[in-house]
Amino acid sequence: MGTSLSYVSHAPRRARVRARAHTRGGVLKNAGALVCAAALLCAAALLLAGPLAPAATAQSHRLTAANWDAAEQRLVVSAAVMAEVGGAAGFGGAGRLNAQDETSALAAIAAHEELAPIAFQADLPLTLVRFDALLVDQLGLGDVAEHVQQVAVAAGLAPPSYFGSEVVARFLGLRYNHPTHEDRLELYPWNAITRAEAAHSFAAVLGLESWALLSAREALSNFSLPQYTPAQTDALHVAVSKIGMPYVWGGTTDNTADGLEHGGYDCSGFAWRVYKLSDLPWGRRIHGRTAAQQAGEIPKSARIDLQEVQPGDLLFFGSAHFDSTATEANVIHEGIALSAQWAIHSSGQGVYVLPLDSGWLAQQFAWGRRVL
Repeated sequence: MGTSLSYVSHAPRRARVRARAHTRGGVLKNAGALVCAAALLCAAALLLAGPLAPAATAQSHRLTAANWDAAEQRLVVSAAVMAEVGGAAGFGGAGRLNAQDETSALAAIAAHEELAPIAFQADLPLTLVRFDALLVDQLGLGDVAEHVQQVAVAAGLAPPSYFGSEVVARFLGLRYNHPTHEDRLELYPWNAITRAEAAHSFAAVLGLESWALLSAREALSNFSLPQYTPAQTDALHVAVSKIGMPYVWGGTTDNTADGLEHGGYDCSGFAWRVYKLSDLPWGRRIHGRTAAQQAGEIPKSARIDLQEVQPGDLLFFGSAHFDSTATEANVIHEGIALSAQWAIHSSGQGVYVLPLDSGWLAQQFAWGRRVL
């Protein structure tokens, strides 16, 4: 297993919204210290894992699909992006977002960003991934999403149709990772988007800094993938097929077959799924379940430096140095290389893609491991 890492702030949600500090998933420039501190705090909590403290348990009983982001709901109502449904239902956070409310909200976002409102087919279901695609399009990044999609197609990965838009949406940090005791509130990519989840994403957009969209465009317009070997294609096809799945601590599957209350993946569970649970022969070389175990079960002479990374390599992150002994405290995250420049992993934005040659993945890189 590993720690849920992302650029999204792990400060209390209400404090984040009051400050309107919805930090982006992939466009933060100088967040190394913040990310490292958040990661170490999460790692310490996981190492002390046991029965939930009474306060956490009580909170989990109070939070529901309707009210888990009450502060964001108030924000988008006050900004006239969404409206309450009226009556006893109030905001109606657990209800599905309908096409009329989506049209109004996108028009408000368009005005906020000084863009023309987009048109969309109102009779198609508003799933999580379609909602993300429409929001990415409204933010003027639809062409970037299409570029990412076509690069993955050309590389032979046969990605899901929403791969490009999910890469962009999660790069911007538009999704929310529910804490472990709230995993029941997570959505699958194919689920209908709820009003509460939509409110969180719209609030995140309202909190974007002026440079965020330009930074996302610059980074993802340079997204490229190499020509893969057949083995690399087999493994990475499985990896990209999981784009948009939620981060669930201990998770290894798309459903609840592993005994958890919601399907999804933690960082090492994602690698476990790609290599060991998908009947790929190379998975037999992997024995440990956690990121630290997988990092530590190879000799130091077999470790791979960042400059030597190839597609399909396992990537390990944390405070460990290249010659350190791997422990659960110093190797706290894991991903899979799509190339020498890009990685796919499961973290605070679920399964998503980030640059490997810059940002916190580069800063926290410990070593890689060749499996193929």
